[in-house]
Amino acid sequence: MPIQRQAFAADIPALWALRTRAIRIGCASHYAPDILDAWCAAGPPDRMAALLAAGGGLLAEEDGKMLGYAILDLDTGELDAAFVDPAYGGRGIGRRLLAALDAMAAQHGLGRLFVSASLNALPFYERAGYVALRRETYPHRSGVALASVFMEKMLPCP
Repeated sequence: MPIQRQAFAADIPALWALRTRAIRIGCASHYAPDILDAWCAAGPPDRMAALLAAGGGLLAEEDGKMLGYAILDLDTGELDAAFVDPAYGGRGIGRRLLAALDAMAAQHGLGRLFVSASLNALPFYERAGYVALRRETYPHRSGVALASVFMEKMLPCP
């Protein structure tokens, strides 16, 4: 069973490499190759280190190998990222990461989480209790407009 630990700024290169593999493989069925190329070419956002420094990042690893990660903005409730290495998909890693973020959010007094989900991830988030509110075009900082779905999850009141 994978263990979870806090993610740190030193993990960013490995997190980003995992994210890029996950996008290339998982999103290929829903996005055109030119969109994927631009999306994957973008480097980590500046705010990633700050979100990790605030304690909002978790990663799952097993035998020293990173299997997946998720990052929550503890100020706003935005799920910034959730990715599982495609080689380890279907093992419940993403589900456990999201459940841990739910607990973290509750500890921080957040009653609502939200995410702009990629089209391929919609069923994953629905299984985790997120509700689709609207389709949208997410203006990615790489310059591409990503078709996505804005979703939210209400957490039980503390």
